[in-house]
Amino acid sequence: MKRLTGMVLAAILGSALTIGGFLLLVNNNNTVKIEHIAGTPAVGTTYTVDNNGEIIPLDFKSVSKKVMPAVVHIRSTQLVKNRYGNSKPDPYHEFFREFFGPQYRDNGRDRGPRARVGSGSGVIINKDGYIVTNNHVIANADDIDVTLNDNRTYKATVIGTDPSTDLALIQIKEKDLPYVPLVDSDNVEVGEWVIAVGNPFNLTSTVTAGIVSAKARNINILRDRSAIESFIQTDAAINPGNSGGALVNLQGGLIGINTAIASNTGSYTGYGFAVPSNIVNKVIEDLMKYGIVQRGYLGVSIRSVDAALAKEKELDVFEGVYINGVSENSGAEKAGIKEGDVIVKIDNTTIKSTAELLEKIGRHRPGDKVKVTINRFGDVKDIDVTLRNIDGETKIKEKKEINIIERLGIEIEDVSDEDAKKLDIEKGIRINKLKSGILKSKTSIKEGFIITKVDGRPVTTTKSLTKYLKNKKGGVMIEGIYDDYPGTYYYAFGL
Repeated sequence: MKRLTGMVLAAILGSALTIGGFLLLVNNNNTVKIEHIAGTPAVGTTYTVDNNGEIIPLDFKSVSKKVMPAVVHIRSTQLVKNRYGNSKPDPYHEFFREFFGPQYRDNGRDRGPRARVGSGSGVIINKDGYIVTNNHVIANADDIDVTLNDNRTYKATVIGTDPSTDLALIQIKEKDLPYVPLVDSDNVEVGEWVIAVGNPFNLTSTVTAGIVSAKARNINILRDRSAIESFIQTDAAINPGNSGGALVNLQGGLIGINTAIASNTGSYTGYGFAVPSNIVNKVIEDLMKYGIVQRGYLGVSIRSVDAALAKEKELDVFEGVYINGVSENSGAEKAGIKEGDVIVKIDNTTIKSTAELLEKIGRHRPGDKVKVTINRFGDVKDIDVTLRNIDGETKIKEKKEINIIERLGIEIEDVSDEDAKKLDIEKGIRINKLKSGILKSKTSIKEGFIITKVDGRPVTTTKSLTKYLKNKKGGVMIEGIYDDYPGTYYYAFGL
């Protein structure tokens, strides 16, 4: 007891000195020696139970070593317009530039684009350098650098993107890379241990652990009109920079791509969200095979059933997805689904919320058939529905079939003969509206611009413009005028 008392008093009143493998606690009268051992004879282990009911050690070390080499750091650089990029064109700019020469700066207008740099994470999914990440990590990037766990750095090429799921597929030119295999996210259970691997705050190769807190979460962060939000929620710490990183199970299988956090501060405060691997698998398959994601649609407007809705609509169920409306000529209409029906299953899988329904349907392509189980005021029936694309067709579309005007992000019309005469031009195509697309993100072009030439060739109609750009690759230079500003203006972008 005296020796223990001496240790306590020494810890409180005395001083401490480490010598070799010993810690000496010293007070006025006593010196207590506590030996430090470099290696412990036994390792404390926590155990868990796998899906087969077998007891296995809860060991994060081996899975971390397995996954870390396959998680990369992504640095994306976007060239953004200077601070005058949103102003109206200067009617005297070209005149002064021609008079004073290329050194003319016009109060900074010619300072050129600035580099905006972002960073995130990515997961190598096969040995040939294919990497999945978040769309928001590489969106509108002019340059993408990928750094591997061993510090090798590569330039990446974008294979395809899908804003509706916030996923993107990129590739680096390298072979025999370590990768993480995808597993069935339907088998993931709430309470299951998971590990998040990524590069938060540019701290490369960071590992955090937690459990699956919930499934099929919709947090309304994706702005795409066809967004699919059915996230796996976890309390493994996820911070800015983790976006695009891996969420894996204890066997090192990819169950999700970390995408978002729920936070009032912008940093981790308890919950992160990952895109389930089954959605990831569907998206990357489409991007590899078709260049774009093939989405199948039921053609209905929906809302989740809750107690209030069940009471209001006098429903016989308290879970499922209520059909608010059915689109004309949609797969749902043709199959006989009606307003007021409640979807309770898709292909024999129980559906409790709109997030679950969107996820299940989002795994299918146009032309696929799904079995929809509905509850129609107590009458339960199975209905086979053939899914259609957003244009109401059942065929698969390839990337080259997407309208080039849609990719440019513009609404256009032919300039009338009367307007052409007033403007002293032969013909032209007027940009009436700028939307999200190549021209808005890559140039400072304004609404009202009239295109007269492309790559030095006259274009007189929207048809001729579309025909020329349809199979165009590489750089494009468009030339034209504005109604109210003198001079000719040029805008360059890449396809």
